[in-house]
Amino acid sequence: MKFLIDNNLSVKLVTNLAVHFPGTTHVKDILGIDAMDTELWSYSFENNFTILTKDNDFDEMSQLNGCPPKVIHLLCGNKPTPFIIEMLEKNIDGILQFGVDKETCLLKIW
Repeated sequence: MKFLIDNNLSVKLVTNLAVHFPGTTHVKDILGIDAMDTELWSYSFENNFTILTKDNDFDEMSQLNGCPPKVIHLLCGNKPTPFIIEMLEKNIDGILQFGVDKETCLLKIW
């Protein structure tokens, strides 16, 4: 599993996540900072990315469209990057399981 990190999250997450999830990148490096949600969704679908976001829109898109792509929705509000890194590390087992689960399209983490 590799992540396409949404613009609402720091590009600094790439370095930390790439250790467990090689190929992870930030949307600004592929589609730019003005990329629309639909562009991110399409790119993730076409290139086998899991979307990592804090944006409710992707939660709704996942429920409407199913997957791929898979979506990890972080429910943490406006927290600093170290908090988000710790949050993801605490949930690494669940994230890895989500990656291999063929039935589940959306993972919410809080």
